[in-house]
Amino acid sequence: MALVASIHVDSGWVLPDMSLTGVNSESVALKDQLGEKGLLVAFTCNHCPYAIAVWPRLIRHAASLKKMGINTIAVNPNIHPDYPADGIPAMAEKIAEWGIDFPYLADETQDAARAFEAQCTPDLYLFDGEGKLYYHGRFDDYWKDESKVTREELMPAAELLAAGENAPQPQHPTIGCSIKWKDD
Repeated sequence: MALVASIHVDSGWVLPDMSLTGVNSESVALKDQLGEKGLLVAFTCNHCPYAIAVWPRLIRHAASLKKMGINTIAVNPNIHPDYPADGIPAMAEKIAEWGIDFPYLADETQDAARAFEAQCTPDLYLFDGEGKLYYHGRFDDYWKDESKVTREELMPAAELLAAGENAPQPQHPTIGCSIKWKDD
């Protein structure tokens, strides 16, 4: 497990016009997932301890975001033969086990991860209703143990977005396991 941090991506960057595959082989266009106020795209996976630690927050926050008009999708870039715990069958199991009620998509070619310049799992991108990047940062200030969080960051950013206000600054990078690139 190589620990890495997300990299800076400029606000206003436009959501790529691409489609990914769901666990039932359905094609899902990212732009079709935009809610009235926006879309949270979370690059994540099943096996990374950082991703596992924040999955409950992602699932809970997705429900709150939905009420604000912001949809959520999760994207797994680790569809790699060396990591079967992140494969599509395992994704389907996690959807059932964890009660994930938003699209959890496979980035089999890793083209989405490259387009987003995603570095790790988790790596979060919050877009406004026009598909422009608003927030690229972490959930909160303590990934490992939610009871030790002293500052929420994603949800206050989403509240500002929904209210039509400027994005919060600074936006702290998230940390997690490196994406398992197929060409490495």
